Amino acid sequence: MTVVHIVLFKFRPDVDASHRQTFVKELKTLKSLPCVKDGRLVVGGPSITDPIARSKGCQIALLSFHQDPAALAEYQASSEHHRVTSQYLWPYAEDVTRFDFEVDEEDEHMFEKSFGVSQPL
Repeated sequence: MTVVHIVLFKFRPDVDASHRQTFVKELKTLKSLPCVKDGRLVVGGPSITDPIARSKGCQIALLSFHQDPAALAEYQASSEHHRVTSQYLWPYAEDVTRFDFEVDEEDEHMFEKSFGVSQPL
């Protein structure tokens, strides 16, 4: 089983690019957590969506993979996650959208190809 965790971040207008860059750097450190499946955590932004209005003002996205719902819960409860979000996100966020789902067994192979892994997730 694989659980996919997607988060879209929108910061207040007064938050500068330097802070957002620091936030991205700090988010990327979370890939080393054992509850992140094979270190698969990517952070991206700014949006290249055309038209940009479809991004609804979100500036950064996070995509991570976890073995199961318990591993995702462990990630969310970790002291590292708490440090990053409490220091760099919540005091500055305008909006955060989170969406988590379990990958259907028949779709697991697509993630193997996308991430160059030789074993099923």
